Amino acid sequence: MKVCLNGGRRREDHPAVPLTPADLAVSAVGALAAGAEAVHLHPRRADGCESLLPADVAAAVTAVRQACPATPIGVSTGLWITGDPAARRSVVAAWAGLPVAARPDFASVNLSEPGWADLCGILALADIAAEAGVWSVGDADQLAAAGEAVGWLRILVEITDASAGKPTAAADEILDRLDELGTTAPRLLHGEGPTCWPLIAHAGMLGLPTRIGLEDTTIGPHGSTVDGNAELVEVALQIWTASAAA
Repeated sequence: MKVCLNGGRRREDHPAVPLTPADLAVSAVGALAAGAEAVHLHPRRADGCESLLPADVAAAVTAVRQACPATPIGVSTGLWITGDPAARRSVVAAWAGLPVAARPDFASVNLSEPGWADLCGILALADIAAEAGVWSVGDADQLAAAGEAVGWLRILVEITDASAGKPTAAADEILDRLDELGTTAPRLLHGEGPTCWPLIAHAGMLGLPTRIGLEDTTIGPHGSTVDGNAELVEVALQIWTASAAA
């Protein structure tokens, strides 16, 4: 179970959304105590906006690493943060100059975004593993076409569109395509918003790792607002475990 601490959410979305490095560290400690095994976070600037700048990444990663030694820590490289592939490439390349303890262990790379292949090469130069964000069958095809050029840490099968009302079917379509293409990297299945809880149960049934956190939802499976990341992890583990045993 990975905890996704904050994403692009702000305090207006939920009062427990961690923004500062100190906030992130406290929230990570609570989530790990509840059963999470890895941390995914979105560093912030002083004004609370998402950031890929080396100083902001280093501050967030260092704070969480000091509070949670030996815990894998990952960050986003979402293109929306910089708005431009060239700008993203430039700031991520600068991560290689950070002290090892201030560098993330892994970073998510969305295959739906332009420039993802170059970005993976930049991360490799900084000794940062890459997770493939696969949101569609088309993304799965792109991943397979790249072959062995990228040694993916894992494939994140992410279902964010609940409009069809069948998130598990959408997930199975992508997972089946990955099987057809012969991909061998480990897989993690998760959703966002309304797709979140059904896919945690589905991941348990399939024996796949999953993730949960305020990035994905602020609402529990029965529609009530949760206290924060620790509660989300605790409930998600209960659902995953029950589905795995069914």
